[in-house]
Amino acid sequence: MENECKRKKSEEALAEIYRNTNLAMQSIEDILPEVDHDGMTKELRAQHEGYSQIGSKAAKIAKDKGIALKEPGVFKKAMMWSSIKMSAMIDGSKNHIAEMMIRGTVMGITALRTTQTDLPINPDPEVEKLLSELIDLEENYEKRLKEFL
Repeated sequence: MENECKRKKSEEALAEIYRNTNLAMQSIEDILPEVDHDGMTKELRAQHEGYSQIGSKAAKIAKDKGIALKEPGVFKKAMMWSSIKMSAMIDGSKNHIAEMMIRGTVMGITALRTTQTDLPINPDPEVEKLLSELIDLEENYEKRLKEFL
């Protein structure tokens, strides 16, 4: 029973990593056409690549362990897209775009930290390492985005 619980929590953590990276990449793809600042465009593209790499690692781990990961739903993506587009239409300044991206990053960090707290003692080391890697990456991104405020 204990191993089943440990396995389930690791699967949930892996699903959260995958969901988080997919939503982050989608947000970046949605906002990039609105960005009119070379430095921010470069930063967001670099972040997209970082999220893509971690998402790919999560997908590989899931495949190796026979775990099916779900893409974020179409409705969630559509709501996110419309929210980003409306907000950028109202204020397309680099400061405002940085604020939007920071809010999303902080939400991601919060969800990941909660997931990390919920991990059992001695979780799957591969999943635990990837979760920590993503948290570190997002915390770094948050700092870098603050430079655009």
